[in-house]
Amino acid sequence: MRISARADYAVRAALQLAASRDDAPLKTEAIADAQDIPHKFLEGILNDMRRGGLVLSRRGGNGGYRLARPAESISIADVIRVVDGPLVSVRGVRPPDLSYSGPAQSLLPLWIALRSNVREILEGVSLADVAAAELPADVAALTDVPDAWVNP
Repeated sequence: MRISARADYAVRAALQLAASRDDAPLKTEAIADAQDIPHKFLEGILNDMRRGGLVLSRRGGNGGYRLARPAESISIADVIRVVDGPLVSVRGVRPPDLSYSGPAQSLLPLWIALRSNVREILEGVSLADVAAAELPADVAALTDVPDAWVNP
């Protein structure tokens, strides 16, 4: 699975907003600087997140962005879907819309299983979890697998 730069930046920006202790909106520049995200790229991402209902924006001198809902109610999957679309696709097609023949027939259940696991993890982790460095126990346990940190 590949996480795009756009999805990575969106999650990092959302986490910056989640970590903001007061209810004052954060300016795009402040988020970009704090997370080392290109400012112009971030503007487009925040606009997508606004259209997707994840952030609210306010114009003016005291303007900026803030989360539209509590960080506990926004999953990492929510953020990725808003900026990148489906969590798992094959050649841009969602797995249930694929068909294979011959020895490749068993690929479809494999892609469905992959999608199910990705959903379980990303939908089960909220912005609040990550911002507080408190991943759910089942997700944290996956990082304890010896090969998890090794590139094959």
